[in-house]
Amino acid sequence: MALVEVLLPKMGESVAEATITTWLKAVGDSIEAEESLVEIATDKVDSEVPAPADGIVKEILVNEGDVANVGDVIAIISTDGEAPATNNGSDVTEKVAEVAVANEEGVSTPPFVPEASAQKAEPVDFSSSNRFYSPLVKNIAKEEGVGLEELENLEGTGQNGRVTKHDILAYVNNGRANGQAAKPATAKAEQPKAAAPAPAAQQVAPAKSYGGDVEIIEMDRMRKIIAKNMLESKKISPHVTSFVEADVTNIVNWRNRVKKSFEQREGEKITFTPIFIEAIVKAIKDFPMINVSVDGDNIIRKKNINIGMATALPSGNLILPVIKNADQLNLTGLSKQVNSLAKKARENKLTPDEIQGATYSISNVGSFGNVMGTPIIPQPQVAIMAVGAIQKKPAVIETPQGDTLGIRHMMYLSHSYDHRVVDGALGGMFVRKVADYLENFDVNREI
Repeated sequence: MALVEVLLPKMGESVAEATITTWLKAVGDSIEAEESLVEIATDKVDSEVPAPADGIVKEILVNEGDVANVGDVIAIISTDGEAPATNNGSDVTEKVAEVAVANEEGVSTPPFVPEASAQKAEPVDFSSSNRFYSPLVKNIAKEEGVGLEELENLEGTGQNGRVTKHDILAYVNNGRANGQAAKPATAKAEQPKAAAPAPAAQQVAPAKSYGGDVEIIEMDRMRKIIAKNMLESKKISPHVTSFVEADVTNIVNWRNRVKKSFEQREGEKITFTPIFIEAIVKAIKDFPMINVSVDGDNIIRKKNINIGMATALPSGNLILPVIKNADQLNLTGLSKQVNSLAKKARENKLTPDEIQGATYSISNVGSFGNVMGTPIIPQPQVAIMAVGAIQKKPAVIETPQGDTLGIRHMMYLSHSYDHRVVDGALGGMFVRKVADYLENFDVNREI
């Protein structure tokens, strides 16, 4: 039998593990090479792992809701077209594997006896259930004598409320919902560890009271990650924000002139964002110490200029796709990158590599009608710029003949920076330089 291991792939720098969220195939299912096998989630992005070869899914080695490390074998595919037999001992293999893991973690676990468990296991008919149960959960249910009715009433912590290995084991170890003790093997009853969870089960968390007519909404996985990252950034970096107002009339007039021809030629629109990014890249070249990160007492100066652009998702969450080597792209190239990454973000099709490695970031709060903002720095960067809404305002115009009043297109730039390594002089001069590049934009420029 030819077997192919499915490995958890490398998903960009600094990403060492991922959570298995949804198996798209079950044991015994046929699958084609490059067909999606499983959905995974990191602290950066959700993605799918394709099958490396045609065949039959022989084994699933990591349960939904569990975490695997990069390079771990998460499944095995049989390429000879034979589905695994139902009595091939896989239940015993998985149970033994669980015992081995428990022993590695220092948990006192009695030896597993296949013969005794096989005699005590009662068959469970899952065909009448509309709820998904992974093969591992089914095996544990059989071994522990957990009926389908109990499983249906068990609240799961996996994606979409699915029951994970931890859920069913906690249910068995802590006693069942109706007060009946879990069905242990004889050896387990003699172990002092079996009685340990009882005191914890008796501890009842105090009820929380919310005044008025409220709706309680649990954060989704991405919102929990965003909340954690934002809190950590404020703890790590002492934030300071400098503001500059820029006259972008030349940019507005130029874009109005070229946007139609650009769309006809390139098949996509040109927005203000790539123009802002171009100005930021030029300013980074003038002030390279803004393109750094901090490691203890060391300042790491980055040679590459990779611009992260904060992008709002349809769910209301935020993600930061990255334009790599932005200094090597002209305005057309930047426009195509901005449009492509924004489209992928909205469709949840960003790859892990496309959200890694940003050295400086921009957030266009003006797209929401905001005139300015004080953005939080994405770690380990040391600065981020927010660009506000462009508004028509009366302004003083300096001319050789003297000052005059006119209607100009104005916008605020907000520059948040890490005061550990970026002082007010550098932070203020940088945002002023970005404004200078925007104000001096060539209205006769061709694209």
